[in-house]
Amino acid sequence: MLANLKQLSSEHLQQRLTELKEQFETYKQANMTLDMSRGKPSPEQLDLSNEMLSILDHHDRTAENGVDIRNYGQLDGIPEAKSWFASILHVEASQVIVGGNSSLSMMHDTVARGLLKGVEAEAKPWSSYGQVKFLCPSPGYDRHFAICEFLGVDMIPVSMTDKGPDMDEVEALVREDETIKGMWCVPKYSNPEGVTYSDDVVKRLASMDTKADDFRIFWDNAYTIHHLTDQPDELADIMAEAKAAGHPNRVYVFASTSKVTFPGAGISAFVSSEDNVAFTKKQLGFQTIGADKINQLRHVRFFEQQGGVEPLMKKHAAIIKPKFDLVIEKLQEKLGDKGIVNWTEPNGGYFISVNTEEGCAKRIVSLCKEAGLTLTGAGATFPYGKDPLDRNIRIAPTFPTVEELKQAMDVFCDCVELVTIERWQSN
Repeated sequence: MLANLKQLSSEHLQQRLTELKEQFETYKQANMTLDMSRGKPSPEQLDLSNEMLSILDHHDRTAENGVDIRNYGQLDGIPEAKSWFASILHVEASQVIVGGNSSLSMMHDTVARGLLKGVEAEAKPWSSYGQVKFLCPSPGYDRHFAICEFLGVDMIPVSMTDKGPDMDEVEALVREDETIKGMWCVPKYSNPEGVTYSDDVVKRLASMDTKADDFRIFWDNAYTIHHLTDQPDELADIMAEAKAAGHPNRVYVFASTSKVTFPGAGISAFVSSEDNVAFTKKQLGFQTIGADKINQLRHVRFFEQQGGVEPLMKKHAAIIKPKFDLVIEKLQEKLGDKGIVNWTEPNGGYFISVNTEEGCAKRIVSLCKEAGLTLTGAGATFPYGKDPLDRNIRIAPTFPTVEELKQAMDVFCDCVELVTIERWQSN
């Protein structure tokens, strides 16, 4: 392994750059097609749930409350599905609305309804306050930011720490600005850094003073059961904390089985206070008569057959943890001592976050594309796609095979080194 690049002479750096450019041409000539752009389950992971496709027969057509799952009705979901989500999110079933395959759709619609109709019976529509704003811990989830951009909501970036969002920043902002109506959070194994919010961060979010009485936290608990180790991170209960602090309606929790069973045919949940659930059900009644109850029952039966969701998630971890390990081993092997990059080593979730030298990320992603490797766009993990330091790159290891990952990480690491040296020489 080469030494720290910052300790090399100009002559040795030029020699290394020549070697890297020659290797890059070899990658291009190989005509590879590699993709680490999104956190998709692999085919092997999808196969874990194949039995779900045939688990119901023609006799299994009613929910436990007697509702015919083939017909209209049960707007908030069948009791069994509500209870299942309640058990993994540590709430009461009465606090759960079960939806279709996409929690992202539920988040989009919740923001849209807030803008158009407000978030409670006595509240004004958010849009009546003028330009509505959301706080966006960054790096963060690009699809959260896309919802805001599409619906015309201004985004205010908030720094992320290894404990969660910078709460001094958050508290100062919400205390003074009534037009800040919401905040995005991926509180467990965050996208992309894999951070789990500390107990102190959760308590401060739940109890902080906000200028807006109708402020809401969008708690996207997408990875709540997606552990990579036998010692998973623990996340404090923000619903209980908010209630204890006198803000029982502050939090909207979202979750789904998108990366548990089938992303295209899972079930999702909106969870909040019973007042918020009742208000949301009234609004939903104008939009739908209910989600797919057959799919809801199919999921419940499948989890029962598996002996609960935990054994299934251990099978997922057995497939994807070696991929995370490989990515980290490659980063350490090829870049670990060179002083030009750092990365996260999460205990769960779907991503590894890499920070390069400032001003390098876009060029690295572009160069990887030339070599046949597609990555998440540089800047995607920040509002409006603008990373102010142009240094964060999200790695999604789950979909490629192990062999593809080896190739992809060789390309990635060499491109990181190549671009870094080029940038030094141009300055």
